[in-house]
Amino acid sequence: MPALGPSSVRSTVGLAPADLSAVDEALVRTVEEQAQALSAVSDELTDLLGAVRALMVGGKRLRAAFCVWGARGVTGHSSAADGHPAAGPAPAGPGVVEAAAALEMFHLGALVHDDVMDRSALRRGVPTVHRSFADLHRTSGASGDADAFGDSVAVLVGDLCFTWADDLLDRAARACLAAGREAAGAHARVVWERMRTQTLAGQYLDLVAQSRPDTTASAATAVLHYKSAKYTVEHPLMLGGALAGAPDALLDAYAAFGLCVGEAFQLRDDVLGVFGESTVTGKSTFDDVREGKRTMLVAYAEEAATPEQLVQLRRRLGDEDLDAEGLAAVRTLLTDTGALDRVEARIEETVTQALAGLERMPVPQDAREALAELTEASVWRTA
Repeated sequence: MPALGPSSVRSTVGLAPADLSAVDEALVRTVEEQAQALSAVSDELTDLLGAVRALMVGGKRLRAAFCVWGARGVTGHSSAADGHPAAGPAPAGPGVVEAAAALEMFHLGALVHDDVMDRSALRRGVPTVHRSFADLHRTSGASGDADAFGDSVAVLVGDLCFTWADDLLDRAARACLAAGREAAGAHARVVWERMRTQTLAGQYLDLVAQSRPDTTASAATAVLHYKSAKYTVEHPLMLGGALAGAPDALLDAYAAFGLCVGEAFQLRDDVLGVFGESTVTGKSTFDDVREGKRTMLVAYAEEAATPEQLVQLRRRLGDEDLDAEGLAAVRTLLTDTGALDRVEARIEETVTQALAGLERMPVPQDAREALAELTEASVWRTA
């Protein structure tokens, strides 16, 4: 396995400082515009706004980066009059920054809802939204069930993020219309709608998988594809490409490349969820096991486990009281059954397949290099 690289694409070629600032500014501008509307309703909404503002801090901006380079793969690099490349990449095109920000806002909503369903206590090293509001309920002496209050507020926060993401995508489509590229905006909307539906479908498949006593590799693959891989890489690439007017052949290449990279990204996430360091990942390494996550690690372990190992594994999956000794036992089982090695081998295989496809992809060299570096940063990471 290659040495793990940067934990954030902020330290890679993925997004230039100007790109990152533009996406961050679009996110902040959206929230602050909506803050005025919410503040006009009631001062009670201050805490709700604070939760959204806190969510925007940090993050890899991975989806934004793939969206921007999906567009740049079509528009290419700006050139100086003497034929040499200019100092920086050409503008990504009408609506691309707004679409990139929409992806990040959608991601925030998905995280908040996922944390509720998974009963996660930490996200990016701080208490999750539902946990924060449950604690606020308790410390304020409010009446009623504190946990139910926290869950309900988190549902609303996630819904706000989803709604504002749609608003941002609408701005992207209108920017295309203003630039005389109505068809590109309409195509982007089709990609966006597919992404939303498939992501929510993947979340449901994840819940169903956790409710069943056994795990199959095919079921685990469906979850990682539709809950994460597609909306992390494939759809952002295709969204940027659609906004830039990419031909169908390039969009097909983006889809194949993006699914491979997205799968490797999620497999790495699954490994870090059990074997990572909480102080680095910002998430508890107990969560996936306590929640009974039916990941590819678990599917491979169940395929190879002895009857005794299978009993031990299933006894601990979903154990809300799992302690350090129990987690160590699960780690040993995942290692001894060869599940960890198989996942690492699958990561290597999918990355190799992705990079081979990237070499054949009809994109400018700067886009090819950026996508290769984004792939490395996505997969060989510690957080």
